[in-house]
Amino acid sequence: MAKSKALMPTFFISLNLIFLFSSVVTASYSKTISPTLLGFREEKLTHLHFYFHDIVAGPNPSMVIVAEPNGKAPNSLPFGTVVAMDDPLTEGPERDSKLVGTAQGIYTSISQNTPDDMGLMMVMTLAFSEGEFNGSTLCMMGRNMIMRYPVREMAIVGGTGAFRLARGHTEGKFHSVDFTTGDATVEYDVYVYHY
Repeated sequence: MAKSKALMPTFFISLNLIFLFSSVVTASYSKTISPTLLGFREEKLTHLHFYFHDIVAGPNPSMVIVAEPNGKAPNSLPFGTVVAMDDPLTEGPERDSKLVGTAQGIYTSISQNTPDDMGLMMVMTLAFSEGEFNGSTLCMMGRNMIMRYPVREMAIVGGTGAFRLARGHTEGKFHSVDFTTGDATVEYDVYVYHY
């Protein structure tokens, strides 16, 4: 009888360990939390306005073609062309206007139609270097039918720094385009929800 009493605590310890490990094994890897737990307060909507300069010509272009399809087509960005960019973002439309950040990423020619219907798939990070949002970024992506629509919309799908948990959209329109060199200045209005 004394031997069975000594085994009782061992039995209960083993039973508790089995229960503990089975609950760990079946535990979920996710849970819903409040944004305030991470220090986020009230969500706000911010409007940003700047100019994007895609510089093709000259000694220091801000974009380079990194891949072209075989048998290059007669237009400047044939279907399948991939471009890497590090384009300046400025406060005004002039290239020497105050620099507020850069647009870094890639775009790909996605339209098989005529050059008059050129479309791009753009994936870029808007990295801000000035003012309240210095050091923060927005991630922008979407289809950009540059010849079809005077104002093109793309999605804001996230961000960092002041723009953590960001979502929203951009509206871009040509300010100026040089069809000989390929240089373009695009005016952007960005509407972003963030905390």
